[in-house]
Amino acid sequence: MKTLTSREFNQDVSRAKRLARIEPVFITDRGRPTHVLLGVEAFRQLARQTETIVDLLAQSDATPGEAPPPRDWNRTR
Repeated sequence: MKTLTSREFNQDVSRAKRLARIEPVFITDRGRPTHVLLGVEAFRQLARQTETIVDLLAQSDATPGEAPPPRDWNRTR
């Protein structure tokens, strides 16, 4: 993953867009990541992976009032 400072991003947006077609670009402000720039295909792929609570309940054998097991959001895919 590529990282650009806010200044680098502002000075060369075209470069950031080119990089984002290949891999996510993290944009930092004062050394801390504040934004991520993704190509549209990467975004679409990520959006398809999103599951709602309704999706999770429909997939599980849970009875009404029973919550599905917690998801580990820190786990890499």
